[in-house]
Parts: sequence; C-alpha cells; structure tokens
Amino acid sequence: MVSSFMSAAELRNIGFKSIGINVNISKKISIYNPEFISIGNNVRVDDFCILSASNNGITIGNYVHITAYVVIAGGESILLEDFTAIGAHSCIYSSNDDYSGGSMTNSMIDTIYKKVHMAAVLIKKHTIIGSHTTILPGVTIGEGVAVGSHSLVKSDLNSFGIYCGVPAVFLKKRKKKLLVLEKTFSTKNKRINSGNRINL
Repeated sequence: MVSSFMSAAELRNIGFKSIGINVNISKKISIYNPEFISIGNNVRVDDFCILSASNNGITIGNYVHITAYVVIAGGESILLEDFTAIGAHSCIYSSNDDYSGGSMTNSMIDTIYKKVHMAAVLIKKHTIIGSHTTILPGVTIGEGVAVGSHSLVKSDLNSFGIYCGVPAVFLKKRKKKLLVLEKTFSTKNKRINSGNRINL
C-alpha cells in the first residue's frame, strides 16, 4: 500500500527550518517559504492544506493535528502550541487587507496602495478549533480553549472557555481534566519534548 504521507527523505528535502520525529505530512499540500517553518514531534498535516510563512515564521508544536483544507498564512508569526487540533477548512491569518475601501487590496498590488493589518497569532496548548473557523490577525487563544465550528475569532479568547459564533463569544467553561490526562500521557511518551527536533 502506497502512503499518502511524505517519506522522511521527502520531508528533509523540503527545507524546513526544523522538523521533529513522527511527522506525517500529506503529499497533497502546498508549502511556501519552508525555511521559516518549524515543526515539532508527532505532527500530522492532512490533504490540501496550505502553509505559507513570512520571515516571521510558522511554528507548530508537538502532538498537533491540522486536518484537511486548512490555511495557515500571513505576514507575521503564527504559533500553534502542543496538543492543538485545527478542524477542516479553517483559516488562520496573521495579516489581512483593509476592507473599508480606503485602500486597494490583494497581493498583486504595490504596498504603497494598500493598508495591510499584520499581527502575530498565538494558539496555546490544548486548543481545539472547529471546522470552517476563521482566526484573524493579532488573536491569542488561551490554553484549553474550544472553538465551535463556523466561528469567527477576531479577539483574544480566555483559557478553558468554549466559544462559538460570528464573532465568537463565550458559551461556558471547559473542563480541565485534560491537564491530568496530559501528565499521564507525557509520562508514557518521553518523546514529547522538543529536544528531539532536528535542525536541518
């Protein structure tokens, strides 16, 4: 049976800034500026995703799953911490155009005619993002947050909350049992630390 994931040799040849062990990346994704992308251990990226990094970088932690058709792109840094999951068809942007009409838009226009908002995005540990969610520049999503499907995240979300909607609003608190499970899991999986990351 032929694997749909890249081999270790294929991953090395892409030219990532760094990449860990047990990384499964689909052969059917698009990667731009891999020299600014760092990937930890035990990571899976599914079909038809787009990873487009600026020189500020995209950093993906350990035990992260990015499901199909996800876009992660922008002119500022984007960080996905350990144990995060990004649902299908979601988009994470660290830059976007001005929609007011006060400037021109799209990447084919010279910078002097545009007004682009760029700001780093941070998604902390144990966050799960439901499918078809959009995350805008400058957002920090706190540890243990769950975001419901088809949400728009345009401002920071506090830790261990469940959020949903356009824009996303707080619904209720999220349970913290996962922190207890993490301790047990980490004890049994010594490879979780980033010390196994290989600089290429």
